[in-house]
Amino acid sequence: MKIHRLLLALAGMLLAAPVSAQSTIRIVMHSDLKIVDPIWASTQISRTHGYMVYDTLFGLDEQLRPQPQMVGSWNVDAAGLVYDFVLRDGLAWHDGAPVTAEDCIASLKRWGGRDPMGLKLFAYVKELSAPNARTIRIELKQRYGMVLESLAKPAGIVPFMMPKRVADTPFTQQIKDPTGSGPFIFKADEWRPGEKVVYVKNPKYVPRAEPPSAFAGGKTVKVDRVEWPSISDPQTAVSALQNGEIDAVESLSHDLMPLLAKDKGIIVARGAYPSQYTLRPNWLHPPFDNPNLRRALAYGLDQKEFLQSAVGDPTFWRLCKTYYGCGTPLATDAGTAGLLDGNVTRARELVKEGGYDGTPVVLLHITDIAVLSNLAPVAKAQLERMGFKVDMVSSDWQTHIARVMRREPPSQRGWNVTLSSTGIIDVVNPVTSLFLNSACEKASAGWPCDAEMEKLRDAFAREPDPTKQKALSDEIQVRGLQIGTHYPLGEWYSASAVSTRTTGWLRPPSASVFWGVERSGR
Repeated sequence: MKIHRLLLALAGMLLAAPVSAQSTIRIVMHSDLKIVDPIWASTQISRTHGYMVYDTLFGLDEQLRPQPQMVGSWNVDAAGLVYDFVLRDGLAWHDGAPVTAEDCIASLKRWGGRDPMGLKLFAYVKELSAPNARTIRIELKQRYGMVLESLAKPAGIVPFMMPKRVADTPFTQQIKDPTGSGPFIFKADEWRPGEKVVYVKNPKYVPRAEPPSAFAGGKTVKVDRVEWPSISDPQTAVSALQNGEIDAVESLSHDLMPLLAKDKGIIVARGAYPSQYTLRPNWLHPPFDNPNLRRALAYGLDQKEFLQSAVGDPTFWRLCKTYYGCGTPLATDAGTAGLLDGNVTRARELVKEGGYDGTPVVLLHITDIAVLSNLAPVAKAQLERMGFKVDMVSSDWQTHIARVMRREPPSQRGWNVTLSSTGIIDVVNPVTSLFLNSACEKASAGWPCDAEMEKLRDAFAREPDPTKQKALSDEIQVRGLQIGTHYPLGEWYSASAVSTRTTGWLRPPSASVFWGVERSGR
């Protein structure tokens, strides 16, 4: 009798237990997620969130070529003015509703009002229409050579597709509905800013048949759940990885790499593409509404000091003055002679000529991202050597981003100088580059305003000849450095660390992705 009861109890336990344990990947990201609208904010963490939840019409592959993603087929008329994109089968929103052309048109309009490359594209758009529920038609006023590149861009503000009811939200307001059609579903009910972010596999997602290639191809999800626990201290994150509490650290502090060198259960890898440090002056308010004082920055800034302080190990950084990234097709030294080498004497002359009145410069300092936290203290010292008084304001990354978006004067929680890091893929040409946009109120934070620069960027976007494009990009760099849209502070490579219990990590150039990742052990 006792044996019978024992067998019944065991049977009950087996029936109650799941057939297989849920597979979960836990990774500490470079920053906590606080803004979940990737159109409203161009931060990398919001963009990475976007690739989890949303999909795109086109995606760049590993060779940086646009490939259809949500689009099944497409064609353009002989005049190069009418593009028809037909959505592929099986596309559905997370709530089960089918993806329609009207959804995509609303999404493109929202993106096109905010993103520099979108703004350029829409300057040539005559009409967006939906001949049927699955066809998106783009009619141009004149030929434009970067239509597909615009729809596939993985940099800055990505053209993610959203349901029309969501995409109808003005781009100046953050969305509240996280419904997408991407390979993961955002668990808003489990989101705790400062603690963790959770995504689960989208059971309705139908991947493309092609092999995955960066942001293109088949986005096949091989885990049930992805968690981003928030661990702000780099040492604590490394310890958690070594103890098996997490599976990966997206951005490893360079000075902690020796701790992992002999750990056979952890793989440390250098980023496939470098990033560019950048300093941006705010054109809206004194003192950097004055071109002479912006020019002083060009002479007085010293790239090497920033790189040594922020990165340290010289195998992970390099001096690079070009706007477009060293080693890229448009890389050039045009206009850079004598700049960004710490010429304090010339900088002080320009500060005096510009009539600087001694009002403190509000310099924003990011405290919670290791590869950014040392930039502002270096900038403060350099600005003071040039003759500026400096008020350094410290905050975490997401608070910093909210302040950067403010157009108010520094005395009203605005700012004068901000520093950031941008993936090279974000800046490889004058149209993609967020910071070269000089369209005044439609420019990115810093709000450079220069009609000549916009004429040059328009000419680059229209020019089909690569040789002439190169000449224009040189001219644009000369102009940008002269007027002070922003100043590159050199390039650095990130390092990531993953447990050998996981496999299948892809390394696209501008955001971490989680399709293809799987666990090979507990």
